[in-house]
Formats: sequence, C-alpha cells, structure tokens
Amino acid sequence: MTTVTASQLAGDTQEFLRFKRAMGITYWRGEFVLNSFARFVAQRWGDHGEVGLDDAIMRWCARIAGRKAVTLGNEFGVVRQLCLFRRRHDPTSYVPEHALAPIKESTFLPYIFSHEEVRQILALATSHHGRFIWAPMLRALILVLYCTGLRLGEAVRLRMADIDLDRGILNIPHSKGRARIVAIRPDLVAELRTYLAERQRLLRERRRPQPEACFLRLDASPLPIGSASNAICRLLRQLGLKPPSGRVGARPYEFRHAFAVHRLTAWANEGVDIHAKLPLLSAYLGHQNIIGTEVYLKATPQLLELASSRFEQHLRNARSPQ
Repeated sequence: MTTVTASQLAGDTQEFLRFKRAMGITYWRGEFVLNSFARFVAQRWGDHGEVGLDDAIMRWCARIAGRKAVTLGNEFGVVRQLCLFRRRHDPTSYVPEHALAPIKESTFLPYIFSHEEVRQILALATSHHGRFIWAPMLRALILVLYCTGLRLGEAVRLRMADIDLDRGILNIPHSKGRARIVAIRPDLVAELRTYLAERQRLLRERRRPQPEACFLRLDASPLPIGSASNAICRLLRQLGLKPPSGRVGARPYEFRHAFAVHRLTAWANEGVDIHAKLPLLSAYLGHQNIIGTEVYLKATPQLLELASSRFEQHLRNARSPQ
C-alpha cells in the first residue's frame, strides 16, 4: 500500500507542475485541483499524518455529493496524472484505475444557433449603438466567435501581435493549458481588415497610442470580457433567444457550439467520415482530448440522422458482394 502525507503531496505537486511547465503547459486549472487535494488531505490527516493514497483519493472524490460526472472525471484525471508522475520515482506507487471515475462525457446539450439566427444576431450587432460598445467592433467579435469557435475569453484577449492577416492565422497563446494556431478563411480576413481600419480611425480621433488589444471600446480602452458578454447577451435578449432576466437561455459561448456543429453537419452533408475528422476539429477548438468534441455529435437531431444514415450506407457497402 502506498502511504503519503499532505506535506509530501504538496512537494510532489510542485515537482509535477515544474515538469508540466517545462514542456510549455501552464496547467493553472490542474494546479488548483492538486492544491485542493493536498489541502483536503491536510485537513483530514494533518500535514504529516500518513494515509493510504488510495483511501485519500476515494474520500476526496466523494467529498461533495451530487457533483456532475464530467466535473468529477476532470478533477480525478488531474490527480491520476500526479500519481503517474510519482510512479516515475517509485514504480510501486499507487495509480488509481479509470473506473474510479469512469463517466467523463458531458451530458450537457448546448443551444445551437441556426444559420438564420446567426444572421439575425450579426445584423443586430452591425446596427448597434451604445455608449461603449460600437457596431464595427461588436460585428467583428461575433464573426470571430462564430467563424473560428474561439472561446469568448480567447477572442477578447486577442492582441494585435496575435493576428496575421497576410497568412490568415490567429495565434492563441496558452489557453486552457496549451497554445494553438487557428487558420481563418479569406472572408473573415476581409472582415477583420475592415474592423482594423475602423479601429485605427478611432485611435486617431481619440488621439490614443496603439494598444496591444485588438478589440477596443469606444473610449479606445481594451474590451473587458464581462462587457463583451453583457453586450452579446443583450443582443440575444432582443431577439428572444434569452429571457429578459436570469442566466438561462442562449449564451455567448453558443457561438463556439454553433461553429462545431455547423462544421460537423457540413462534413456529414459532404459525405466525409465525421469520426475521422473529430481529432482535427478537437485540435482546432483547443480541446484537451477528443472527449470534449464528441458531445457535438449528439447536439442536433439533424446531425444524428446524417451520421446514422452515413453509417448505414457504410454497412450496406461493406456487405455487398464483390
């Protein structure tokens, strides 16, 4: 049996984080989870009290009743990675089986904007008049969200140095523990050139120096994520896609979901093997693994029907005599 103390776990965590960051992975979420695990052990058994590692992990996983399986699975996966790292130094060290938290697929089904709803949102953004949020910026932001599937924070945090319109790429540095390069279409490149010209005009009028941030408010200050979220939510409420108050209904994050589902649907209509494309879409979206991308396969009845018909056709072709 492998026994540990909270003090040992804290030290192992720091070594593990140094290892991860030496490979260019920030691992901020992982650090939060591992520190939570070490604190739990310290609170239960003290800083230097010994406990079986298997018992500590089981009790930590069960500490909060009624948690979503995907949340438990994600946290368990981080602790399991620490255990695998400890085994590098001690081949007999305990590593929990995946069966301890087996369900890692999210059961959440997002709201998927239709193509017509995307057009309506974009039209409303284009005609927007606000005190701080201006139409060219809001239109460009929504186009980036829908055409690339970037997370809202990734899009809002884009810097001018991250945008290469000549090559048609966006550089997304260290988001969710990893960096990636996102290729964009020529029509989005053209839209961004239009916005950047308006952005330059705004800076001249305000007599402001060139800021790092791409998306700016009317006072030429960087757009905060909260302001971006609120502005998009107002558009969704105006169109009836979100109730007048509360957190229910469509969210800004749905542009990411719409991008993924519309891309998968287009591939299905083209007769492409969707499952063969999933790893590519997963990498483009910046998912840690393909599990986070598979949820989109069941996001709409249309996509399910297309996938089912393609699979049925594949089986018929496989059974037909040569």
